Amino acid sequence: MEHSDLTTHKNGRQRKLVTMRGMDRGESSSSEPDVEGDEAEDLISGSDSENRRHRVQPGIRGEMGNVLLLLFLYVLQGIPLGLAGSIPLILQSKNVSYRDQAFFSFVFWPFSLKLLWAPLVDALYFSRFGRRKSWLVPTQYLLGLFMIYLSMSVNSMLQSEGGPKVVTLTAVFFMLAFLAATQDIAVDGWALTMLSRENVGYASTCNSVGQTAGYFLGNVLFLALESADFCNKYLRVVPKDTGIVTLPDFLFFWGMVFLVSTTLVALIKSENEHTKGKRRVQEETQGVMETYKLLFSIIKMPTVFTFCGLLLTAKVGFSAADAVTGLKLVEAGVPKEQLALLAVPMVPLQILLPVIISKYTAGPRPLDVFYKAFPFRLLIGLEYALLVWWTPSVKQEGGFPVYYFTIVLISYALHQVALYSMYVACMAFHAKVSDPIIGGTYMTLLNTVTNLGGNWPSTVALWLVDPLTSKECQGAVGQSCGSAEESGLCVKEGGACVTTLDGYYVESVVCVVIGLAWWVWLGKKMRRLQDQSPAAWRCRADQ
Repeated sequence: MEHSDLTTHKNGRQRKLVTMRGMDRGESSSSEPDVEGDEAEDLISGSDSENRRHRVQPGIRGEMGNVLLLLFLYVLQGIPLGLAGSIPLILQSKNVSYRDQAFFSFVFWPFSLKLLWAPLVDALYFSRFGRRKSWLVPTQYLLGLFMIYLSMSVNSMLQSEGGPKVVTLTAVFFMLAFLAATQDIAVDGWALTMLSRENVGYASTCNSVGQTAGYFLGNVLFLALESADFCNKYLRVVPKDTGIVTLPDFLFFWGMVFLVSTTLVALIKSENEHTKGKRRVQEETQGVMETYKLLFSIIKMPTVFTFCGLLLTAKVGFSAADAVTGLKLVEAGVPKEQLALLAVPMVPLQILLPVIISKYTAGPRPLDVFYKAFPFRLLIGLEYALLVWWTPSVKQEGGFPVYYFTIVLISYALHQVALYSMYVACMAFHAKVSDPIIGGTYMTLLNTVTNLGGNWPSTVALWLVDPLTSKECQGAVGQSCGSAEESGLCVKEGGACVTTLDGYYVESVVCVVIGLAWWVWLGKKMRRLQDQSPAAWRCRADQ
């Protein structure tokens, strides 16, 4: 799911993509927000899903152990994603450049690209050990080992003399995200056979709740407990210079949890067990090359090719607001833990919004909602820029007043309404046009393109902030601030670099102009895709 907020990079948390297998309505599936297909399926077939769950409620008791295991595996998956989402805020508090932030943003790409290796995870395995455990167990061991390694080295990466080692941090957290995405593919596939056909609909609930909880633990809770100011103000009687937990301690604890829990799953949980009286979902078997050929044949279809092009460009207009705003607020002095905690009151809204919006996207033209919400979201981007501009003038000695955070919260809530309107509409259209014969693969492709369409503009937006920013050296004659070296010379000569034009504001205006142009010309073209006949979206084997 596309997920954007003020507390982290736009794709810090992405709703998960569907696996490569054919799907039932109840099949678990999965940024922009991870992180998509499962909620779309539930939204389109909400009443059917509710009726089914009501009918099989007594039968879930016999599979409660499997449900809890799935929930736990999805929670584990959210931990490294939440930690990765907290690092940009930590880096920003250490005054790294926005080019470094752009480089680190590649950490969030694996969940948008896992379609590239998902067929390998589906097709290659040791049958005696288990199709999904063959990938789940080594992947989670590697996640645990990487987190323990990070616990011993992360401080040196963040606090080196020349500034944070962004390249090293990016490489390590990219590997964490890559492993989490691979674990996601394995868990999604295992969910189909771990639960009976009558109860397989609970997999999507485990997915949504578990990953959200894991992200919350790794991001919001960690940032709060790591903050000395927050802990001294709300959790301690005697103030201290550090928070209750440190990043190394947090990483070591969860690394050990990964190692211990994975060992227990490997030794105790049998993948091929059968529950008496329960029908298991039969997995479609498909070779690696056959899956890649199928994906290529889908992309070649004119309607799909056009739609993918539109999805890849639709979010350019929102990139400055989504990717840079939160970092600019931290730069202006807003405590990163306070921004993270704003996500807490948003949880009920994020649960209710898809349910409400789905009533307007369930018809034959769901993209009409996408089109109508588009300019509203663009205007909120401008409002975000005004919020950043206003922030320094509100700051007081003791921090920021309550009314400031109230305005930030309202702004965030309005943004969520626009974001979810576009998200639900897009997912509804994906479900509407996907060829039911190959629904899983079709949905995976469209969701992957949707996520990628949010990732690349965010990375570019972060990359361009510094080049678009103008600074001048005041107090030192003949010096300039065009580069880090020149800025250092300016300070050395007794001057100070003063920003005369912030690239964020330039980007905010340019992005809105680009977004309006897209809405006027390409937005209408996107709406017209709804007029295509169902046959235009069907994939033929001979393509």
